[in-house]
Amino acid sequence: MKVYLVQHAKSKSEEEDPTRPLFDEGRNDLEKIVKFLDIKVSRILHSGKLRAKQTAEIFSKSLNAEVQNVEALEPLADPAIWAEKLDKETNDVMIVGHLPHLEKLASLLLCKDSTRKIITFKQGGVVCLEKTECWVVAWMVIPDLLR
Repeated sequence: MKVYLVQHAKSKSEEEDPTRPLFDEGRNDLEKIVKFLDIKVSRILHSGKLRAKQTAEIFSKSLNAEVQNVEALEPLADPAIWAEKLDKETNDVMIVGHLPHLEKLASLLLCKDSTRKIITFKQGGVVCLEKTECWVVAWMVIPDLLR
């Protein structure tokens, strides 16, 4: 089973627009990532915040996957909630979220300690974790690699 952890793409600041939609640069970064990746998922889960929703929708167009707004993916949500859910998941899934939640979730899955920073996420980047006997980092791709 694989989980693809995605930090939302570059978005406007709260001062520019309180809803924080994606910048054109963020959309362009995602288009490059989507073209580069060769993955399959049936569900893309996001936090409900506009920038995460828009990121999920861009992936969904290419992956032909269902997009779902789910709870407990907000920036300050408890990562243990999704760590537990993912340990029971059998299908590959993509999660589009925010910092610091994604970093804490990855650390909790990989080393059972959400306070240890194991992975540095980049906006629009994808980290693939794979569960066999335990969780491992399979790969990571960030927009800067494709420029």
